[in-house]
Amino acid sequence: MTSAPKPVASDADKRAAIAALNAFRNSNVPGVWPHLDKKAIVDEMRVRLHNPFKVNQGQQPFCGPASVLFELIRKFPLKYVTLCQSLYETGGFQAKTCSIQTSEALRQASQGNLRMGPADWMVLATLRESENVLFPVEPNAPEIVRNLAGMTKFWEMKGWVREILEYPRVEYFHTYVLRDLTALQKSQSVLDQGGVALGLVTAEDLLGQEKSRITVPNHWIALVGNVDIQKGTFGRHDSGHVSFDVFTWAKRVTIAANEGVFEDAFWGVVLGYHA
Repeated sequence: MTSAPKPVASDADKRAAIAALNAFRNSNVPGVWPHLDKKAIVDEMRVRLHNPFKVNQGQQPFCGPASVLFELIRKFPLKYVTLCQSLYETGGFQAKTCSIQTSEALRQASQGNLRMGPADWMVLATLRESENVLFPVEPNAPEIVRNLAGMTKFWEMKGWVREILEYPRVEYFHTYVLRDLTALQKSQSVLDQGGVALGLVTAEDLLGQEKSRITVPNHWIALVGNVDIQKGTFGRHDSGHVSFDVFTWAKRVTIAANEGVFEDAFWGVVLGYHA
């Protein structure tokens, strides 16, 4: 009989990851990223192993990959170290069913103002490039080009959850009319089983101070639990209330919103879990 999946990494998992990180630090194998400093990468990785909420997309449009990287560190820290070492030393890594390789152009372009730390950049830019066809990932490109190159679709998130996090069951739960609360309940159930729930939202409405002029899906978050649903009165769109904790923009945030605001701004969730 197999044991239930752990919601987060155990202390033993974290110790193994730290030992692997120290071995990476002491490795004499040269890196293939000529403009990235290995010591800075290792130091940044150590901070993330102690606190995954430090993963930071900075000023790059990498919210989708950042949510995946956060969960990789939080749940599979040793796999994170192995991936980063392979990526630094060889320019690629082995995912579940495929090998992901960076281009020489990306490795050469990784200099100047990355708008984020080198360890996060190395992983997030690699994931983003692996899905890009039309737009190259260039840290110093104009904002409109960086945003076009950084747009993440739900099928890409499903692929990363399957290939990077290696969950055998992956699905995208659309939130059509009256199914938003169901999606939130399903997310909490998946989290309780040790899975992941990566939500697509309108950032301004759920995370900002003002309501957006046009409600569109524009930001990925990682749900981390504490879901509370206060159902409203039938027929009164805004009478209920929800709250839940998420990872976004290098911090833990509690989202609290009226039911109507939540239903308008929560577009769907990618779920990864064990059968």
